[in-house]
Amino acid sequence: MTNDNQNLKILVVVLTYNEGERLENLINQFPSKREYEILFVDDGSTDNTTKFLSNLGFTVIKHQENLGVGAGIHTAVKYCRENGFDTVVIMAGNGKMLPEEIPRLIEPIKLDQADYIQGSRYLQGGESPNLPRFRNLAIKLFTFFINILLGFKGTDITCGFRAYRISILDDPNINIDQEWLGRYEMEYYLHYKAIKNGYRVIEVPVSMVYPENQKDYSKIKPFIGWWSMIRPWVFLTLGIKK
Repeated sequence: MTNDNQNLKILVVVLTYNEGERLENLINQFPSKREYEILFVDDGSTDNTTKFLSNLGFTVIKHQENLGVGAGIHTAVKYCRENGFDTVVIMAGNGKMLPEEIPRLIEPIKLDQADYIQGSRYLQGGESPNLPRFRNLAIKLFTFFINILLGFKGTDITCGFRAYRISILDDPNINIDQEWLGRYEMEYYLHYKAIKNGYRVIEVPVSMVYPENQKDYSKIKPFIGWWSMIRPWVFLTLGIKK
């Protein structure tokens, strides 16, 4: 373990879009003393999200229209580079991910054990209360097929609670500036590239808490959203995109 890894400059990025009360509840869960800074990326919310966060003193970058998760990650990485951050943690503003578990994603980087950390609700210590049965099955099947494709024994390919060393994005084989990476493509593009380029990738247990009524638990649109998740694997495997 190096001293540099113990003194990382860490940014937690919360991607949010019209989350309302769920965002307020999430904010209340962040500890007052923390080893990281927080950036909110408001992806074109039509409510008062940006004003609400700014009034609380948080740093907010607002997209003028809804561009997608990938665009939010791109904005976050740009901010990290401009402000000297070494590590970025990505989480959603919908309350399904818990701020108390952020140290789990940071620790492997601090200990110099990993370059990219994937959260998993299926590892021992993780959980996903109220996860709809169909979604549970779909996640496991999707993860199974991606593991075959990558030769990586992962357990939860769809969990968006992740952490990266910013330095891996300087690799010339990884280009996050491509226009087709605007929505869910970015997360899977980075997962594919991190593994295929030999970076140290591990999973850590996290929680993904779903609403008890199992309604409004996802903004993924049928067909369009599913294709957004699938096409990185098709494009990269067939060499259509780089």
